[in-house]
Amino acid sequence: MAKKWVFMGVMALTALLAGAGGSWFLLQAQGKAPTLAAAEPAEVKEYKYVSLDKVIVMLRDHAGAPLSHYLAVDLVFKTTPEDEPITKEHLPLLRSIALRALSAYPMEQARLMSIDQFSAVVNKAFNSAYAREGRPRPFSEAMIGKLIIE
Repeated sequence: MAKKWVFMGVMALTALLAGAGGSWFLLQAQGKAPTLAAAEPAEVKEYKYVSLDKVIVMLRDHAGAPLSHYLAVDLVFKTTPEDEPITKEHLPLLRSIALRALSAYPMEQARLMSIDQFSAVVNKAFNSAYAREGRPRPFSEAMIGKLIIE
């Protein structure tokens, strides 16, 4: 019985590879298939990464309950070498913006959020704050380096 399943698996893999090869051959004949030749190298942009560690936020709980839960997050800002000094100078402002944005969440909601959702929240807050001041952000993206919810 096991030999039968192994044989069927080998046949399925062979059919898959034959289909992929046939598709590549047809696309190659039409000039639409990707080639393995070296393409022109794209311009590589250099980035620096600036850390903002230990942003600690007390999370709200249901009404009347003491604040005993917290969220600790380390942020990493992706910036250019030219904007790195400005980003470092703005770290206190960035901490304040992140604290304000993240403190709005109750414990139940924060516990269900993903890293990507937290990242989107802080990036939106940074975009709004810099737009209100009428100046560009000195970084291209804020990323989550570490996230702890207790």
